[in-house]
Amino acid sequence: MKKLLLAISFLYALSTTAQYILPEHERARVVDEILSERFNNLLPSLMDETGIDMWILISREYNEDPVLKTMLPATWLNARRRTILLFNRDKSKNTIEKLAVARYNVGENIVSAWDKEKQPDQWKRLTELIEERNPTKIGLNFSKDHNIADGLDKTDYDEFIKNLPKKHHNKIVSAEQLAVRWIETRTPREIVIYNQLVNITHEIIAEAFSEKVITPGVTTTTEVEWWMRQKVTDLGLETWFHPTVDVQRSSEELVSHLYSFSGRPDDMVILPGDLVHCDFGITYLRLNTDCQELAYVLKPNEKEAPKFLVEGLKAGNQVQDFLTNNMITGRTGNEILAKALNEAKAAGLRPSIYTHPLGSYGHSAGTTIGMWDSQGGVMKDDGENYPLRPNTVYAIELNTTITVPEWNRDIRIMLEEAGFYGENGFRYVNGRQTELLLIPRVKSHQGK
Repeated sequence: MKKLLLAISFLYALSTTAQYILPEHERARVVDEILSERFNNLLPSLMDETGIDMWILISREYNEDPVLKTMLPATWLNARRRTILLFNRDKSKNTIEKLAVARYNVGENIVSAWDKEKQPDQWKRLTELIEERNPTKIGLNFSKDHNIADGLDKTDYDEFIKNLPKKHHNKIVSAEQLAVRWIETRTPREIVIYNQLVNITHEIIAEAFSEKVITPGVTTTTEVEWWMRQKVTDLGLETWFHPTVDVQRSSEELVSHLYSFSGRPDDMVILPGDLVHCDFGITYLRLNTDCQELAYVLKPNEKEAPKFLVEGLKAGNQVQDFLTNNMITGRTGNEILAKALNEAKAAGLRPSIYTHPLGSYGHSAGTTIGMWDSQGGVMKDDGENYPLRPNTVYAIELNTTITVPEWNRDIRIMLEEAGFYGENGFRYVNGRQTELLLIPRVKSHQGK
């Protein structure tokens, strides 16, 4: 009977979360509709703002440029053979051509412009298209500073240069700014969808950090990690990294920040009095989440978390506020980091901030605000010079160290939430954790 009730409980929880999740066919429709909006409404303005009137992306099957991969239709899981995309912007006529120097149309948005029977050589056909349009600047995806904008491989670059008439060589520029803007910028519809993604993420964490999954003294951290991953699979979704779960407790000293993500012991049994932490993210409709939350395992006769942990979470929220209040359009990640850290330290906190762009990729392109091992600012090749822009999403990832006299040690309050930065400033996509999750949940019992 107990197994039956557990099975019913699991199915109910699965169904309540699954109500947000579309079947594959509907997902494909949404993905392609959003792509169409991005190509027709977003891309022209990005090309104008970055001064590139022709953008060429070249990839071979299974070696896709990270930017080109985000442009493929829902039914294309990879490029085919050598796929060449050409976007030509005529600002005076307010038109944009979306062409594929490939044997096929690339979905409904990008039309094939190569008839192999008429022109057997793919590179020569690309050259013909360039000559016919005579662009001012030809953007290619090579970049020292942004890895996601560096997707053009040497073989394709060499072939492109060899076949391109020399009179066009001086028109070639790095498309890194355009590539990053394409990757980081979210449309209004994507932001609506993002709210659903983060809600699903929060619901899975809430269930994982409950008595439905964790039996203190029995369940291990590794078992919770695999439960979370299996839950995502059962919902028909993907994780973009393996979930991690770790604990801090009174009997152990605080170790390196790296411990929470690499090198921590497997199969730690979760015990009453533990502060449990997870790092977890999902992929859905070509967007990604990244979330860290905290739970406290109640001891016998406890009905709430100890005050020092409640205050610790408030300190973590304070660091979040110092960071997000300093997110201002045009500031670089290093400028935001320095101001936020200085203000938090002046308030008596011991912060560490390592916030990254979030969107088409989990660790996406855009403004990098610190790294856990670079609290003095990141180097240029990590995107230091890239300014904060509106209509972007970030994993507000950070921690603060607090001293706990009751445990005779320091502990680290680690938090991460998706945040949207828009024309009207910053807001959390779907709220943030301001109260510790309790294991088990406290229930009121009536009667004698």
